[in-house]
Amino acid sequence: MVQKCSWCLGNELYEKYHDEEWGVPVHDESVHFEFLLLESAQAGLSWLTILKKRENYRKAYDNFDYEKVSKYDEKKIEELMNNPGIVRNRRKIEASIKNAKVFIEIQNEFRSFDKYIWSFTDGKQVINHFKDIEEIPAKSVLSETISKDLKKRGCSFLGPVIMYAHLQAVGIINDHIMDCFRYEEVQK
Repeated sequence: MVQKCSWCLGNELYEKYHDEEWGVPVHDESVHFEFLLLESAQAGLSWLTILKKRENYRKAYDNFDYEKVSKYDEKKIEELMNNPGIVRNRRKIEASIKNAKVFIEIQNEFRSFDKYIWSFTDGKQVINHFKDIEEIPAKSVLSETISKDLKKRGCSFLGPVIMYAHLQAVGIINDHIMDCFRYEEVQK
């Protein structure tokens, strides 16, 4: 049997996400924004809850088009608040719009969000060497630094714990357990 990180076992959607996406280095702007939006929606909830709603988010948020999201108005906020397919939390919805605007500002400053986010590690993947899921931290100095910088720029719902999860998702941090079949596969 193929060894996997234990957190994903027992749920087909979770396993598919683990096997195909989690920890794979991302350099695509729209994928970065998708994960930022979904991670911020996750605050206080389980990632599985958000994964189950991911396609609803894709439809509700114009396929994660950050240019469009940055222009959402009160009418669109009300539409999202009435959408049972997403997390209907006004503060999170408003944060998604504000974060889209900051995302674009970062792109303008750094030429891409990808250059910005990877600059915190000089473009290198942080490869942890954990043997047990219990060793994986909820946050790190890196996630605290990035969260603080994003907050200073005007982002919200992207605290150090959410940012750590984001860094794992987009492959900046490889937290696959060492005996997981994906551990070496996602190393860039």
